[in-house]
Amino acid sequence: SKFVNDKWMIKNGFLNDVQEHKPWWWNIKVQKLNLSAPLILLPEVSCQKAIEILQEKGYDQAPVVAESGLILGMVTLSNTLSSVLAGNAEFSDPVTKVTYDQFSKIGLEDSLGKLSCILENDHFAIVVHEQMQFNGNGSSFMKQMVFGVVTAMDLLTFVSRNDKK
Repeated sequence: SKFVNDKWMIKNGFLNDVQEHKPWWWNIKVQKLNLSAPLILLPEVSCQKAIEILQEKGYDQAPVVAESGLILGMVTLSNTLSSVLAGNAEFSDPVTKVTYDQFSKIGLEDSLGKLSCILENDHFAIVVHEQMQFNGNGSSFMKQMVFGVVTAMDLLTFVSRNDKK
């Protein structure tokens, strides 16, 4: 069950990692990865246009974010292509038809150790930054902004370039 699975508890923020022999990079913050700004798709982009944009820009995946800033999920090139080819989606359908709504988020202040635990099960994580915003009447609310998308390759590249051994 999930509540006795330490990796699930760490990934979901219910438990701090207690690994005894941590690698040198374990407690470094995610912000040190120097991620590039993500390509973001709005929900009304068609599947065909999403495929064209991802291929043209050289991306495998992109977050789908509503104009309000709400993160709707991730779209991947392979899932979009396979959904269209299998007849589960049309080229003209909005990209939300092929968007993964199950995804992991990680903050800039979280550790690479936490990221490593997430990437053991997921192909990517969306890096978010919380920002306080105020509306016209002066009341405030926290809004999550997409800061980047991080993969195991990003983590591996960082570790290999900065290896302290």
